Amino acid sequence: MSSSPQGWPAPQPPQPHPPVPPAYGAPRPPATTNGLAVASLVTGIVCLVPPLGLVLGALALPAIRRKGQRGKGLAVAGMALSLVSTLLVAAGFATGAFSELADGARKVKDEVASTDSAFSLRTGDCFDQPGGATAETEVMTVKDVDCAKPHDAEVTGAFQLTGDAYPGVPAIEKQAEERCLTIGERYSLDHWAVPENAVTFYYHPTEDSWKLQKDRTVTCAYAAEKGKLTGSLRADATTLDAHQLAYLTAVNAVEAVLLKEPEADPDADFDANTAWAGSVAKALDGAAGRLKGHTFPGASAAPVADVVTSLEKARGHWRKAADAVDADAFWTHYEPGYDALPLDLGKDARAALKLSTKAPEPEPAG
Repeated sequence: MSSSPQGWPAPQPPQPHPPVPPAYGAPRPPATTNGLAVASLVTGIVCLVPPLGLVLGALALPAIRRKGQRGKGLAVAGMALSLVSTLLVAAGFATGAFSELADGARKVKDEVASTDSAFSLRTGDCFDQPGGATAETEVMTVKDVDCAKPHDAEVTGAFQLTGDAYPGVPAIEKQAEERCLTIGERYSLDHWAVPENAVTFYYHPTEDSWKLQKDRTVTCAYAAEKGKLTGSLRADATTLDAHQLAYLTAVNAVEAVLLKEPEADPDADFDANTAWAGSVAKALDGAAGRLKGHTFPGASAAPVADVVTSLEKARGHWRKAADAVDADAFWTHYEPGYDALPLDLGKDARAALKLSTKAPEPEPAG
């Protein structure tokens, strides 16, 4: 037996390498999760279309077996949840519970939709406000109402305040009372159709809304002083036909001038009264000219022609009142001038044009 060098272990024969498995191409990818199984589970959870989860799960199971995919548990769970949802839905329809739920949801939706910010009111909107239209309080929200139904107020328009500093409530109210009156008259050109309980109303900025929200809008409206308003009061170019518009534009110009009669009578302020009489004569002349310049149809032609005749007769009296040399001469033509105005004849023309025929009640003296 031979020996190895002193101190060293004897060399060992070489060991063979472990066998290397033969190559079979690229490694096989890991199994994926079936998409239909996932969809089945999601559909079963959210219950959008309860039977859909059953269908998706049924399609997923054979695909999982065929392709060696994962997701069998997802598909089974989705099918189970969908089955439960389907049974609950069927029970809901059978007992009428879903109908009651839908009605309740619809009522809530309508209630929310009908409540809006006072800042979002637009011309033509009808609404109720907390406490009623005459409540003098700061308002943030109002309830939108169909104009055909009873309501507190109807928006006639708006205007913007100017300046950087808050002008103060008295200054704003002075502007609002003047401008909202004019806006309301333009919104409802058929003044006779405005009910007696409708008064000029407005919302204006507070000092806080002026600073914090940059609010500069004064919103004008007709509001019910008592009770409610019913039906829209809008009578302008958006609702009137061309013949109604022509007639109202002419006669309203006369009404506007008559309302500017001086407070002092001609014995106290002769010059102011003769100047006003001249304005009345000019307005009458302009109204007659506009009516003659428009062709009114059918049954309205004759009564409108009668109105023109009355306007021209009244114009003669008001021209003489404007040219009066003293108060006595003024009074001589003042009453005949008023008597000649076509208030009664105007009813026939209004009826033919399908406008209101109920003249406003005169304001009480004093």
